[in-house]
Amino acid sequence: MTASPTDSFERKIDYLRLSVTDKCNLRCTYCMPEDGVPKLDHSEILSYEEVLTLARIAVGMGISKIRITGGEPLVRKDIITLCSKISNIPGIKSLSLTTNGVLLPIFAESLFKAGIRRINVSLDTLNPEKFAAITRHDRFADVWEGILAAEKAGIFPIKLNAVVLRGVNDDEIEDLAGLTISHPYHVRFIEHMPFKAGEGDGHEKKFVAAPEILERLKRVAPLSTCQENQSNGPAVYYRFRDAPGKIGIISPVSDHFCPSCNRLRVTAEGKLRTCLFSTEETDLRGALRNNLPIEAVSEIIRKAIARKPEKHELSSPVFRKCISRQMFSIGG
Repeated sequence: MTASPTDSFERKIDYLRLSVTDKCNLRCTYCMPEDGVPKLDHSEILSYEEVLTLARIAVGMGISKIRITGGEPLVRKDIITLCSKISNIPGIKSLSLTTNGVLLPIFAESLFKAGIRRINVSLDTLNPEKFAAITRHDRFADVWEGILAAEKAGIFPIKLNAVVLRGVNDDEIEDLAGLTISHPYHVRFIEHMPFKAGEGDGHEKKFVAAPEILERLKRVAPLSTCQENQSNGPAVYYRFRDAPGKIGIISPVSDHFCPSCNRLRVTAEGKLRTCLFSTEETDLRGALRNNLPIEAVSEIIRKAIARKPEKHELSSPVFRKCISRQMFSIGG
């Protein structure tokens, strides 16, 4: 197995998030306008063969973990076939998928058979009416059915991601965390990030910091740190006493995890981003469509990794105004 590439700050880069579509079947208020956004032309999106080529190049460079993202990846036709082909690349250690869960009742078993062993599901609330208000679609029952279907299929861990919004779902922190007492899920609370350009003080009004979330959780039951789950991922994990599940807190704003960042992102149209909040992108689609040799594409990726910033500047108001993409178009 080839050693993973490192950046100029000696961080090992072994994780790639591959977006396969900018389309989504929900319209979450913190992510997308109610009427959606102009869709990329089909020719702008990486073909599956191009996605597979990039996956093979990445694994050949020593990247061992790949996550399929979107938009909503399950809306793209033949996604199961793609997952199966990526999972069979020699050298890959982990293939996972991020989804909003709406189509999981249909795809859970097929995803497991295709090699998906870990999934992240967006779940900001346990209240069906509130779910409809946040996502602008009444699909809570489908999402919950999909989570149960994924568990039945053998997918583990199932990580449930909740973006905490003050005045919207912050009153459910305790209830969401309580799922870990009755299920082996990893419930992860994520600080709201100011992705919308021109959001003004909207972010500050919605923002709930990680320390406040943690204090709320401590009131539910005794909480201990899960040392076995602390890695170079974004979440710090905790567990209620004797609970089968775990609680994660992701704090990109109040306490960023940049010093241990191990990831790259490729957007649906083939733009490589070495930082979620970066304004710099590297065009890989052009390299692929110009039939550059694998070695040349690998070198382009290595040079991008060498320019990976030490940390994001999300706390800077000036930087926030320069954010050029929203999460759905990056690959969450």
